[in-house]
Amino acid sequence: MASQQKASRYIEAVGRRKTAVARVRLFASSRSSFVVNGMLLEEYFPVELWQHVVQAPFAVVREQHNQPYRVSVVVRGSGKSAQAQAIRHGIARALEKAEASLRPLLKKAGLLKRDPRAKERRKFGLKKARKAPQWSKR
Repeated sequence: MASQQKASRYIEAVGRRKTAVARVRLFASSRSSFVVNGMLLEEYFPVELWQHVVQAPFAVVREQHNQPYRVSVVVRGSGKSAQAQAIRHGIARALEKAEASLRPLLKKAGLLKRDPRAKERRKFGLKKARKAPQWSKR
C-alpha cells in the first residue's frame, strides 16, 4: 500500500548517455524548479548550452502540455555534457510516462532514443582504438 502511494507522488525514469546515468523524478507542482545532485540547475550546469539541452523536452511539449513540474535528478558518471544529455533522455521518458499523448512530439524531436555512441575500446598493438604506431620502412 505504501509503495502505491509513493509511486503516485512522482514519475520516475532513467536516462543514459555514454557512461552517465540519470535518475529523474518529476513531481506535479504549482511552480517549476530544477535540482541536480542537490544543486540548482544553473549551479550544476554553468554553461548555458547544457541548460538548454536539459530543458529541451519541456520546450518541445510546452504548447501541448503546460503543467509545471518540480524536477529532481541524481546523475552519475561521464562528463557534464553527457550528463546533460542523459538528464534530457530521462526527462523525455518521464514525460512520456506522465502523458502518453506526448510520445509523438518527443519521438519526432528524437528525445526518446538513447544515443548509442560511446568510446571505442583500445586494441592491443595500437596506441588508441584505431591509431597505429608510426610505420617506418627502414
